[in-house]
Amino acid sequence: MRICLILEGSYPYVRGGVSTWADSYIKAMPQHEFILWVIGASIENQGNFKYELPENVIEVREVFLDQASAKPPGRRRRREKPLTLEEIEAHQALFHFEFPDLAKLSHVYGSKGRHVHQFLTSEVFLKDIYQMVEKEYPFIPMAEFFHAIRSMFLPILHMFSEEIPEADLYHAVSTGYAGLLGSIATAVKEKPFVLTEHGIYTREREEEIIRATWVSSYFKPLWIRLFNLLAQIAYHEAVSVTSLFVRAGEMQAELGSETKKLKVIRNGIDVERFALVPHKEGDGSIDIGAIVRFHPIKDIKTMLYGFYELKRTVPQARFHLLGGIDDERYYNECKNLIKALQITDVTITGNVDIVRYMEHLDFTILTSISEGQPLSVLESLAAGRPCVTTDVGCCRELLEGFPGDEYGRAGFVIPPMNSELLAQRMEQLCLNPELRFRMGEVGKQRVQHHYRRDEMIRHYETNYEEVLEQWQALALN
Repeated sequence: MRICLILEGSYPYVRGGVSTWADSYIKAMPQHEFILWVIGASIENQGNFKYELPENVIEVREVFLDQASAKPPGRRRRREKPLTLEEIEAHQALFHFEFPDLAKLSHVYGSKGRHVHQFLTSEVFLKDIYQMVEKEYPFIPMAEFFHAIRSMFLPILHMFSEEIPEADLYHAVSTGYAGLLGSIATAVKEKPFVLTEHGIYTREREEEIIRATWVSSYFKPLWIRLFNLLAQIAYHEAVSVTSLFVRAGEMQAELGSETKKLKVIRNGIDVERFALVPHKEGDGSIDIGAIVRFHPIKDIKTMLYGFYELKRTVPQARFHLLGGIDDERYYNECKNLIKALQITDVTITGNVDIVRYMEHLDFTILTSISEGQPLSVLESLAAGRPCVTTDVGCCRELLEGFPGDEYGRAGFVIPPMNSELLAQRMEQLCLNPELRFRMGEVGKQRVQHHYRRDEMIRHYETNYEEVLEQWQALALN
């Protein structure tokens, strides 16, 4: 089978998280061919892969959002045929946050080869914008509204101009721009589209937009509406919609997915690699790790504040930050915070071999503001290291179990952005080696029985088979 895997802002440009999952996923299916259709923010990252691609990756298609405005128009026809009424209506539906005709828009920017700027500077678009301001947003200056809408929809229209790879099945690993590409592909190529969400993309974007300083307060609801629309399009076009845990599936239903499409497929890891990690030899120190990349959504600053508090009562504690840099500015802010607080015994390792480094750790922490089912927690538990995590995504389920799981507690769950309680929970684990060992063994058993990579792959392959059978049955009817 030839599978087109569609990813945004992750593999193969960034290490950790979804990227780790994608690399492991492809390698676990050597019998299938994969095309990577990957979306990045800037063309500066073209070809700058952080992974050596598996042999069964036969092609990589790169899409960069900044190219929506930078792409040259090229040679224009002297007499461009005007858009048909149906094509104009497809555009208008999109700009009014309604379901557009995907095939029509793809025909305009793909087959016809129009450049996106042609519509965004057209009389039809300007008239529509004027009417929207007059009826719905009378207190926003026309020029400001025009540029805001243009910046929102420029990358969206750019997606319709992309050449669609030939595949038996399209699999997007989020909604948003990746989900839109998958939706366009299934509408044009008439091949099945599968959607997987590790976190709920729409909720994550909403949180970022609410906190953002680059967008005016009166435009924030429009950006949120846009990402909600992209989610609804993906949920509608996908034959199957999978999530990592039950609550995520419930959120997908709330955002517009049909419940009959929903499935839960838990993440899985190579349990045996981590099960062989020995317990750390006692040397008088307590070593705490965070397998995390530098990004604001990971809230590393709360970790640092918590560790600062911890050092007052557990001076022998040491903190290890294991992971790469996603956001250079945030990385520098964290380094400056370490200096300002004069925190000692903090090691920033960059990307390391997690299995080998785990030998030096007593337990791990994760203070993310948003998560799905973090692989870093699974890896820590598989190595017998308990965790302290924020109560986001599937973290509580990983540490406390789900209905039918009676192994016990494998760590502590705390509210987000609570450095004081983080320090207290870390102190409990630091001062009680028997508790660390007991919770670590619980975590190891839970992962070995419920979060194995071979089981995860089997479920995804079964899902592919069911989707193809369903698609073929619909075609026959």
